[in-house]
Amino acid sequence: MTIFYIVRHGQTTANAQDLKQGTINTAITHLNAVGEQQAQALQAAFDISFADQLICSPLARTQETAAILNHGRGLPIKTDDRLLEISYGQWDGQQNAKLQAAYPQYFDQALQDVLPSYVEVATKGERFEQVVARARDFLMTTAQRFPNEKIIVVTHGFTVKAMALAILQPTDPMSIPEPENTSVTKITVAPTLNRAFLTYYNRQVGY
Repeated sequence: MTIFYIVRHGQTTANAQDLKQGTINTAITHLNAVGEQQAQALQAAFDISFADQLICSPLARTQETAAILNHGRGLPIKTDDRLLEISYGQWDGQQNAKLQAAYPQYFDQALQDVLPSYVEVATKGERFEQVVARARDFLMTTAQRFPNEKIIVVTHGFTVKAMALAILQPTDPMSIPEPENTSVTKITVAPTLNRAFLTYYNRQVGY
């Protein structure tokens, strides 16, 4: 079986400003000082040298987090486009509070986050099921290629959620909130059985 330890990147300036980052890859989406400290705390508490490889999203914030985690560990690092964050289309880069004020019916009022129906008004926004499909494809095909490895994955909040949705298949996709920055989620995949198991989700390490 293949074991994935999935890390959400550290805080960015856009996170701190409560902006929709999506697939934006500019200065405001790099790790800020808090994000670097979060990644360093995780690196100190979570020695990833037991793993076989490290795979991350190609965006800067995940690569920066991965580099900090891998400092002194020396794991081979690869990127995979299937680990990209959800793209909110024209909403990328906009402030959550302003979007919610303008389109309250497209937000979950408890989680303060977008509902799947947001694509009705966000031009070129990626559908939840599209992200779930690529997250599932990443897990299953990677496990088939590396059936007995332990793999560190550094990706994004919604992408981690999409992996959990792919496994648990809840009726309500909002029943799983996005994980916190630098949290760890553990997923085990049995490729020969075409099954995946969520061991834990959004675990905070080093705090």
